[in-house]
Amino acid sequence: MKTTRRSIMAGGLALAGTAAAPGILQAQARPPASRTVRAVLHGDIPTYDPIWTTANMSAYHGGMIYDTLFGVDANDVPQPQMVGKYGVSDDKKTWTFELRDGLKWHDGTDVTTADIIPSIRRWAARDGAGQLLMQRVKDISAKDAKTFTIALNEPFGLILYALGKTVTPGGFMMRKREAEIDPMQKIDKIVGSGPFVFNEGETKPGNQYVYDKNMAYVPRAEPASGIAGGKIVKLDRVIYMNMPDAQTAVSAVQAGEIDFYETPPVDMLDQFKDDPDVVVETLNNLGNVGWIRLNFLHPPFDNVKIRQAMLYLAKQADMLRPTFGDGKNWRECGSLFACGSAMENDANEGWFKGGQNIEKAKALLKEGGYDGREIVLLQATNIAYMMNAATVLAQEMRQAGFKVRLEPMDWSQVVQRRASKAKPEEGGWNIFITSAGGGGMGNPFTNSGMGANGEKGWFGWPSDAKHEELRQAWINADTVEQRKAIAAQIQENAWNFVPHLYFGQWVQPAIHRKNVTGWLHVAEIIPFWNVQKT
Repeated sequence: MKTTRRSIMAGGLALAGTAAAPGILQAQARPPASRTVRAVLHGDIPTYDPIWTTANMSAYHGGMIYDTLFGVDANDVPQPQMVGKYGVSDDKKTWTFELRDGLKWHDGTDVTTADIIPSIRRWAARDGAGQLLMQRVKDISAKDAKTFTIALNEPFGLILYALGKTVTPGGFMMRKREAEIDPMQKIDKIVGSGPFVFNEGETKPGNQYVYDKNMAYVPRAEPASGIAGGKIVKLDRVIYMNMPDAQTAVSAVQAGEIDFYETPPVDMLDQFKDDPDVVVETLNNLGNVGWIRLNFLHPPFDNVKIRQAMLYLAKQADMLRPTFGDGKNWRECGSLFACGSAMENDANEGWFKGGQNIEKAKALLKEGGYDGREIVLLQATNIAYMMNAATVLAQEMRQAGFKVRLEPMDWSQVVQRRASKAKPEEGGWNIFITSAGGGGMGNPFTNSGMGANGEKGWFGWPSDAKHEELRQAWINADTVEQRKAIAAQIQENAWNFVPHLYFGQWVQPAIHRKNVTGWLHVAEIIPFWNVQKT
């Protein structure tokens, strides 16, 4: 069939929409195509609340309409964003922050400390780094409408990084009304203060999400770097388009109907070598880590021997190759911390260096008393690497004697179901497949899933007191060398109790039209400020 505007856009909008969420602000009238960027990202937005979930699509949405107190620059160093001035007392226990001028919510009201303080608390209740921060917080109080303090019981050198990191959930600031909603419940209004306004009238959930330039936004004066610096919007509109079919999305980019495609299949990239109108660009240089999350709350993975058996089953190359091809864009990795990160090490990697060992896995299953119960493995069918990895993992588990049932669903359904603590046979789960940016997986602090604090932690709810003690020691360390030594101890212990598994690490090149430039290279989020279309 001939590729036309009608055929491409019809294919891309094949999903049925649902009713728009209430309370999303209307924005400006439809701008011209020359001021609009259409982007196909890796999945649908499962919820508009970027604090409630760690789903990256919700973080992408959050980065458009909300702002953060700090932001990490291209060198991963936190820089002030909503904050204008800040300082710390001589004993490093009291931090004072003053909001910069010009901050307004999309409803026209001023951003004040009455919004910021509950926003910090709501974020910290859901975020691993935030939880570690709050363990040290004595009080958060307002001095006036623009100035607030965070008083600590002990110094916490990573406070600015925690407030500015891109790892989900990011520290997005919300109005007092939304910030005071129970962090275990989703917000019901979407009113930010960031560089874009969410356009309810043009948005069709499941099909397209529309963001218009916030004409009242006052960017910082510094050049854009990472998610720090001036968030200067050079477009009138950005539209997230859902196109589940990869070939449809690729054809749309080639035809000029789509400007940006985040996750084109790597086996299609060669066709752009000689295309003068399309650019292949990697925006996250450290890449992503494939993640196999186990549920500690229910048998059989409440048993350490059964979890250890999984280490000998998951063959990373077999799980990556169906999606990422010949190995040019992926690597196997046995480190608990992302390969290429400062904390990468090889402590307790015998299981990895020895390769897949089905007989060893069988022996551990027997030692752990596996009773043949069915394993519920959630399989996101609309994201290729998740679908393929789950299929291969199920096959490998069956070789060792596991009884496995794949539960196919789209990623947004996985996000909803993974929050359930119910028994697997009653609507819960045993395993789900996901990934995280290498930046977040490069240390034991920034990613919520790197904790092992039981039911207070991230989905899967691993629990290990020694792991938590070592994480605290890592945070309190004074030098990088000390942190590297503690990271090796953390990894030594982790591969004994097995908080989760990995299935390798990969870099995902994106493609975009040559006339759309200014892309910022950021882990965990895709900024659309600084982007321009010529």
